[in-house]
This record gives sequence, C-alpha cells and structure tokens, in this order.
Amino acid sequence: MDIRPNHTIYINNLNEKIKKDELKKSLYAIFSQFGQILDIVAMKTLKMRGQAFVIFKDINSGTNALRSMQGFPFYDKPMRITYSKRDSDVIAKMKGTFVERPKKKKLPEVEAPQVGGKKKKKQDTKQARPGQAASAAANGVTIPPAPMMAQANSAQVAPVQPGPPTAAVPAAIPEQPPHHILFLTNLPEETNEMMLSMLFNQFPGFKEVRLVPGRHDIAFVEFENEAQAGAAKDALQGFKITPTNAMKISFAKK
Repeated sequence: MDIRPNHTIYINNLNEKIKKDELKKSLYAIFSQFGQILDIVAMKTLKMRGQAFVIFKDINSGTNALRSMQGFPFYDKPMRITYSKRDSDVIAKMKGTFVERPKKKKLPEVEAPQVGGKKKKKQDTKQARPGQAASAAANGVTIPPAPMMAQANSAQVAPVQPGPPTAAVPAAIPEQPPHHILFLTNLPEETNEMMLSMLFNQFPGFKEVRLVPGRHDIAFVEFENEAQAGAAKDALQGFKITPTNAMKISFAKK
C-alpha cells in the first residue's frame, strides 16, 4: 500500500558518521531549494541514527523533493526517501488536528535501601521525543555590520555643521564576462566543501568546489564550460544556504 503524499518526507540510509548539527545544515542546504522548510528532525539515538525527517510547509514541495532527490549521493550514500506515515506535530497544529500525546504514568517510586547511611540517587531517564527538534533556521548565522570609521583630531574637535543626509551607496561589483569558473560570496560561516558540492553537482558539467583557506565567506566552483557555469549561476543566484545568507554568484575573473 502506497503512503499518501505528506508535508514531511522520511529519509534513511544516511551516513551515521556525520555529526547531527552538520547533517541538519547539509539537509537544509540541499532541500530548501524545493520550498520553505519548517523543521528538520535528526537524532543520533540508536533507534534513529541514519534517519531524518524534513518538514515542508507545502505538500508539493515535499513531493518535488522526493522525486528529485531519490537516490541522491549524500555523504557517499544514496538517500532513500518516502513520505512520512503521519503528520508531524507542527503540521498537525497548522491543520488543527494536533492531539496532545498522553503522558506516561510514573511508576510508584520505591526508596532504595540505605547502604552505609547513604541513599541511592534516582536517575532521570527522560528521553526526547521525535518531532521536537529545533528549527533548521535556528542554525543561521547573521553577518555583523561593517565597523564604522571614527574620525579624531589630535587637538580640538570642530563642531559639526548640519547638512543634508547622505546615503551610503555600496560599490557595485562589475559583471565579469562568462567564465567556466564561478565566484561565490556571502557564504555563511558553517559552509563546507561537501555542502556546496551537493548544491552544484545537480547541474551538468560540474567539476569541483574550491574553498579559500582562512575565508569562510567565499569559494570557487568550476564547470566544464561557460554555458554550464552560466546555467548554475542563474539557477542558484540568491540561494539561501541559511535563512540570513543569500549566496551571491558571479563569473570569476579571467
């Protein structure tokens, strides 16, 4: 029996060696192209390792993601994707069908016998439930504003004469002629080579990603020819790797 389309897609066969935070950021990076993501649930418990849930605001987004990314090599393992069998808590609340789960009844506590005049401490065995993971958007990194330049006089400070306000105009980056290498800017701090490779290798002609040592905010992506690089540039221009960082793409200088 086929599972009906759902806002939430279930992914398994994920690489279990990847840390949870990096896994969630990478999933957000490759799936946010299909629509708004409300949450990503990934846990490293024995029962849930190698699995994740991606919750979209729109069902069509989940459907497109499932069809497009089925078998996608994610950290060297092909993803297996299906619809979730039930609505996530966040979707159920949007639909008004959310029902609070009954809390488990606590068993009566039996006081442990005293050993050497000391009571045995109770152990807290609370376990987190799926569906309550933090939003992927909480992982966004805000770029701090550029520092203001202070003007100082060695002697007296002259009084400032009032004048018409002037708006700061950012210097426009001249558009370079077509090139088979793309130059990426405004990348978030957590950007890594794998994350960018997964974004760009969906386009024909992709060759490699090159990061710049000591700079997390820029990178280069190489394609086989100028036309293929241009297609990727147009498709991913302004793509948000995190909610606060819209990627800027231009042709590299020849």
